[in-house]
Order: sequence, then C-alpha cells, then structure tokens
Amino acid sequence: MGADRDDDDEALLRAVARGDQTALATLYDRHAGWLHARLTRRCADPETVREVLQDTFVTVWRSAGTYRGGEPGGWLWVIAARRLVDAQRAHTRADRVAYEPPAAAPSAEDRVLTGLEYGDVGTALDRISPELCAVLRATVVDGLTTREAALLLGVPEGTVKTRAMRARRELRRVLSQLSDGGAPLGDLV
Repeated sequence: MGADRDDDDEALLRAVARGDQTALATLYDRHAGWLHARLTRRCADPETVREVLQDTFVTVWRSAGTYRGGEPGGWLWVIAARRLVDAQRAHTRADRVAYEPPAAAPSAEDRVLTGLEYGDVGTALDRISPELCAVLRATVVDGLTTREAALLLGVPEGTVKTRAMRARRELRRVLSQLSDGGAPLGDLV
C-alpha cells in the first residue's frame, strides 16, 4: 500500500469517526477483500470468516475515533485478528462437548494451531508469563508484524521485540523440561 493511499485511508478513518457512512463503505470496499483472504487462511469456516469481517467493520464504525495513526491496514488487521480469536474461542467453547475432526486433511497451519492449543506447546505457553505468551500469540499465531503486535498489545515495538526474544527462550526451556531433556529444539521456536 502506498503512502498516498495510507493518507487517504487515514482521512477516511477520521470521517468514519465523525459518523460518515460513505467513508465506512469506501474503507470496506478497499480493505474487505484482502482481510477476507487473510482471515480465510486462518479459518476454514466461511460463515465464521463472514461474521468476523462484519464484526471488524462494526468495530471500525464504533472505534474509528481511537485510531491514533500508523498504517491503517495494520490497524484493521489487528481488529480482524482479535475478532477471529474471539470467534474461535467462542466456537471452541461451544464445540468442547463433541469434537468432530475436519473432513479433509488438516492444513499445516491447522496442525500447528492445534498443537499450540492442546499439545506440549500449549502446555508450555500456559507456563510462561501472560505478557510473553501474548507476544507469541500475536506474532506467531496471528501472524502480526512487530508494529501490529505493538498496537494490539499497547506496548512499544522495542518491548514486543524484547518480549518475543524472552518468550522464545522461556518456551524452549519449558519445552525441554516437558520432553525430559530430549533433543534440543534449536530454531524451531
């Protein structure tokens, strides 16, 4: 996205904050396509993706006044990623009683996310501090950039980088304890 378009998007967000529905429609037309594609890579349920996309723009309508600068697309993605995590948590709670494996073979990303939640990595994530876990979830699971993660978490970019380094180190330590001193994990985490 070019600088002119970012400036234009910032003007649209200011207009949305003033209640301009046309500005919201323009912002939607500009960004809904790539947001939908990115959400679809993280969630196989088209209905959930549609709901999350709608919730994202409802949130933009309600909170455009909280936009404080930066890349507008990054700000939109942070909102969408949060809405997707919320939706997936809600579905997980509803589906805990009866789990049905997907009909098709799960993608590599699905296998990793399942391992994060239910495997040793999930256990290890539960054992590290919440602020370190939040950075890993934002940067690794949600695929956010350092800047986007900083915006999401409300901390400076340098703090995100430091916490990510500490989180990886701590995660390696906990995983090696869980695996009873097995082979070193190296750069896997």
